[in-house]
Amino acid sequence: MAATTVPAGSEKTFFGHPRGLATLFMTEMWERFSYYGMRALLVLYLVSGGADAATGSQGGGLAMTAATATAIYSVYVSMVYLMAMPGGWFGDRVWGARKTVAIAGFVIMAGHLSLALPGQAMFFVGLALVAAGSGLLKANISTMVGHLYDGPDDPRRDGGFTLFYIGINLGAFVAPFVVGTVGEKVNWHLGFALAAVGMGLGLVQFLIGTKNLSPKSNVVPNPLSPAERKSVLVKVATVLVVAAVFYGVVVALGMYTLNWAIVPITLAGLIIPVAVLVRIKRDKDLSKTEQSKMTGYIWFFVAAAVFWMIYDQGGSTLSLFADGKTADTVLGFGFPATWYQSLNPLFVMALAPVFAWLWLWLARKNQEPNTIVKFAMGLVLVGASFFVFVVPMNMAGDGTKVSPMWLVSIYMIQTIGELCLSPVGLSVTTKMAPQKYASQMMGVWFLAVTAGDCTTGLLSLAGVDLNGTGVIAMEASLAVVAGLAVFMYRKKVQALMGDVH
Repeated sequence: MAATTVPAGSEKTFFGHPRGLATLFMTEMWERFSYYGMRALLVLYLVSGGADAATGSQGGGLAMTAATATAIYSVYVSMVYLMAMPGGWFGDRVWGARKTVAIAGFVIMAGHLSLALPGQAMFFVGLALVAAGSGLLKANISTMVGHLYDGPDDPRRDGGFTLFYIGINLGAFVAPFVVGTVGEKVNWHLGFALAAVGMGLGLVQFLIGTKNLSPKSNVVPNPLSPAERKSVLVKVATVLVVAAVFYGVVVALGMYTLNWAIVPITLAGLIIPVAVLVRIKRDKDLSKTEQSKMTGYIWFFVAAAVFWMIYDQGGSTLSLFADGKTADTVLGFGFPATWYQSLNPLFVMALAPVFAWLWLWLARKNQEPNTIVKFAMGLVLVGASFFVFVVPMNMAGDGTKVSPMWLVSIYMIQTIGELCLSPVGLSVTTKMAPQKYASQMMGVWFLAVTAGDCTTGLLSLAGVDLNGTGVIAMEASLAVVAGLAVFMYRKKVQALMGDVH
């Protein structure tokens, strides 16, 4: 029986919500545990070389430069979000949401197990599997949360998504303490193996609890016809054969370097979001109002890309600074650099209820900032965080280890910016989406993350030192100027948005 048809109070619930929410909550919590645990180790593993007795470094990493590590990290994060679009397509047209999430769990677990094996080849295989699996899961598990409720007007729906969001941050908060500590202080590959265990627990939880999910999650909403399936298989096979021949020639000529893999992926991560927006914008089926809203949406998309470009360096640039230039003790208590990755989810859990209350309080006084102003605030705040970052960077220039409170402050400012921009971005995306692209626009929002992170990756590959004071100040200035531009042109953007506020 569907959870949505059972009267309230007649069956066991999860904090007053359908029992299936507990299944999805735990699945997402463990998936985020595996993802953020691995992400906390990623850049540090890439730059780690031989063991260092003076610092207690275990060594055993891939001994890459900070620029290459930042590029790989940025491309990896961007691919996770880029894969959300084909992930949604698989759920809608091939397997259905439930089967897609189950397969995604196996793929992610296989990816972490690959990372647990020594060697550069297995490392990149693992990254590819985790990115693909995360994209498949991300696009479909939220849809399944929605299936548990009686449509958009179910009064429990918003609360259900809030609980689900807590699960995300709970997993992200705990992961660096477990996966990060073991990986950084004991053995990198054992840390990656723990991430695989986390995803395994989430997968077991999901498979056991599927009986509590809505039957809708097992349905393929728009299955491929035999002709469409054949066409897709031919296109995929063609692309794979062309890529195999091309890279086979490059390797045979002795020309292959890591950039032959990273640069094309990075460029694709920039070109695809632009191509998707252009395709939607030029669609002749859209009404004049929908065209206007899409023009207004591009402002939000570009602003979000700038935001994520800086924000996601929390796991690369800030992580490298934490590892090499920040004191690793507080009141005599030592801790690994990976623990800083727990600050963002901690601040989200602490501050999200405060912001929810604040917006309601301001709304009652008719003083709540509109969507455009909130976006501008988010950009200015993320820029301000990097202006703050310039101070400890200068202090550490002579080898001094700076106080951990600098990084605590930077992560807190960025989280406040995130709470201004991210929830609003999701909301405005659904409100401004043309009817024809209603289900695809959430994937378009994720492409803003892809564009931002690929910009970071491309800068690193071009030789720009993202760990330099000048570049940090430039990025900070870009974000603040973008925020001020959005604020100054808010009336023009509001006019383009039409009836959306």
